[in-house]
Amino acid sequence: MQGSANLNVMIKAARAAGRSLVKDFREVENLQVSSKGAGDFVSRADIAAEKIIRDELMQARPNYGWVGEESDAVEGKDPTRRWIVDPLDGTTNFLHGLPHWAVSIALEHKGEIVSGVVFDPAKDEMFVAEKGAGAWLNESRLRVSDRTKMIESIFITGLPFGGRGDLPETLKDLGRLLPMTAGVRRWGSAALDLAYVAAGRGDGYWERRLNAWDIAAGLLIVREAGGFVESLSGEGDPLETGDLICGNPGVFDKFSKTIRNV
Repeated sequence: MQGSANLNVMIKAARAAGRSLVKDFREVENLQVSSKGAGDFVSRADIAAEKIIRDELMQARPNYGWVGEESDAVEGKDPTRRWIVDPLDGTTNFLHGLPHWAVSIALEHKGEIVSGVVFDPAKDEMFVAEKGAGAWLNESRLRVSDRTKMIESIFITGLPFGGRGDLPETLKDLGRLLPMTAGVRRWGSAALDLAYVAAGRGDGYWERRLNAWDIAAGLLIVREAGGFVESLSGEGDPLETGDLICGNPGVFDKFSKTIRNV
């Protein structure tokens, strides 16, 4: 893919952070970890990766704004553009030695995501998209799956962990959905969940209580791969509502109605 100058800056930053994270991942047992809530941890690797990304992006585009998981938001001199960054999506996997986590970087312009990068350093998979230019995995064009039957489809979600109150809703979702499908997977990284739908590795994904930095890049990648993305209610922007449902065109209608119980 011949990306824009901004996308190339994003890819460079993601790779730099990925190199740092892979080094720490090899020494995961020695990581210094502090708790920031039940079932949710932040590591020094996470903070270091965000600094690397921030330094790379702000050096290249010093006038853009910034929103990151581990640092305060910055209003840029250019009020129309800002970076939305999760330096390590899948922190719990990372800390348990599970090689399924990612760097997520999105560029927002006038309230709309126009470029997105989700990088999986452990597998060297770089998912990228730009508005109107399609979605790509390394050198290959991405398309969502063409499955049309629910019973042949796999869906992805997040499951509530300790300290969260949305377990009853999720159990109801699973009770309606599981009997109709080939299965449901819980991988532990919203950014990669979206990238996997874009790549056809899953046919749909839904989750509640998400942050903008978890999903900003992945939303664009799914859409540019031909998928549908909505908030769970069908109204509002998932970046603002904090919940979403997405899928390929062949199953999205039935899938969304099942989750919405309509």
